[in-house]
Amino acid sequence: MELRVGIAQINPTVGDISGNLEKMKRFISTASNARVDLLIFPELSVVGYPPMDILEKEGFIRETLAAVDELARHVPAMGVIVGFVQKNLKLPGMPLLNCAGLLYGGRLVFTQAKMLLPSYDVFDETRYFQPPDRITATTFSTVPMGISICEDIWNDKDFWERRLYPTDPVKELVKQNIRMIINISASPYSLGKGRLRYEMIASVAKKYSLPVIYVNQVGGNDSLIFDGGSFALDDQGSLIAQAKRFDEDFQVVDMGKLPTSEPGIDEDELGSLHRALLLGIRDYVHKTGFTRVILGLSGGIDSSLTCLLAVQALGRENVHGVLMPSAFSSQGSVTDARALAERLGISYRIIPIEDIFACFRRALASAFEGRGEDVTEENLQARIRGTILMALSNKYGALLLTTGNKSELAMGYCTLYGDMAGGLAVISDLPKTLVYRLAEYLNGEKELIPPAVFTKPPSAELRPDQKDEDSLPPYAVLDEILLAYIEENKGKEDIVKQGFDPLLVKDILEKVDRNEYKRRQSPPGLRVTSKAFGFGRRMPIAQRFHH
Repeated sequence: MELRVGIAQINPTVGDISGNLEKMKRFISTASNARVDLLIFPELSVVGYPPMDILEKEGFIRETLAAVDELARHVPAMGVIVGFVQKNLKLPGMPLLNCAGLLYGGRLVFTQAKMLLPSYDVFDETRYFQPPDRITATTFSTVPMGISICEDIWNDKDFWERRLYPTDPVKELVKQNIRMIINISASPYSLGKGRLRYEMIASVAKKYSLPVIYVNQVGGNDSLIFDGGSFALDDQGSLIAQAKRFDEDFQVVDMGKLPTSEPGIDEDELGSLHRALLLGIRDYVHKTGFTRVILGLSGGIDSSLTCLLAVQALGRENVHGVLMPSAFSSQGSVTDARALAERLGISYRIIPIEDIFACFRRALASAFEGRGEDVTEENLQARIRGTILMALSNKYGALLLTTGNKSELAMGYCTLYGDMAGGLAVISDLPKTLVYRLAEYLNGEKELIPPAVFTKPPSAELRPDQKDEDSLPPYAVLDEILLAYIEENKGKEDIVKQGFDPLLVKDILEKVDRNEYKRRQSPPGLRVTSKAFGFGRRMPIAQRFHH
């Protein structure tokens, strides 16, 4: 097959139509210089993914279509496949179509709408888009090809035990005697998904003896992180080209080229997690208009890891730490927090909260008369710290990073308007055991996090001699139960069969359910597992079904 194909793996910003358009023009220029015949961009590349309810604004659709027209006029003597939003003119149905368009000769010459619209986990495409009646092949430069969009290629009956849709668009395309499959995608990252994607698409290539070019979006958009990793496969499913993960890239594929020896999909789990979090932080901060961040430093593992990731993502000059010791803070915690800040080279300040806490207690003394101290006083300290951090965030125009992990968020071991305050929850999808693993991984080459942070018992330090295990089971046990309940969607009986104490499982599951109201009010967090808290896990607050 004599066809020179370009992979344009870009990082679009949702809603920045003019900015995305300029980026696409630069990639087109690069492809033209490389003498590419056909250049391929990701799903919804013109508008960014996911655009959500911006799609309901008429002006947004109008600007999108104008941008596609402008891009078509800009394209030189090559074909360009772009992802964009088109109006559904064959009503009834949803008002829009999620489309792939082929630009050639100064105009849009072919359009194919997405057939399979996901509405599970973080996806909600049936809210906006109408699926077409059928999928149709096209021909470019004498090569019959099928153009599919993301989910369209994820429904092969020989790969999946349980299919989500009754139709298989790829199978329908193959019936039309195509010679190549193209899939433009916006497939978000989660642990292990890069390998799954490769194996699934390779199985399609081998099954139909057709080459496949897969082009994925890269970048962070709100909670979602897109890892790129676009690739081209020959008709036996062997890799002939691969783009970078977690970065923009341009690759040229000469169809018919011999395959490389091994796919580069096998990046280690912690390495890919690290890169995903850095990309998520950097894009969230910059795409929301910030340059600097601020966070509280307690001397614990969560704030230490969050601070280290922020420094690596944004530069030490853009990270500021705040130590807020109380009468219950151990000297070791203060020492470790200072040592971390100095090792990372960030600016920091110390604002003790004991006097402020004493003022609150005096002001509330009459209202609390006759009632002993309890969690109220613990939460007051957390809320004082949250208020200080938000005041500094406002004064200096720095985004506040929240430092809580998934295990604590699941159990409600966090304080509304206190340690939950902030604009981005960096590690909120990392269970505590994974927090330790990633921190140890990053400390491997250079000891940036003080060793004592790893060895001291985790504690919120809101009362004398407090330890996390006063209220929580050991994290190794807790995280395994949470994995089964949240990510694997298992009920109490199935979890108990794994060997856990029935009363412990009952208590944990009830706490997860009971604290949904807290999570609903938490800042957005970076999604890195198959099921994160947030809009990918939509649970009612006022409900009485348990397990």
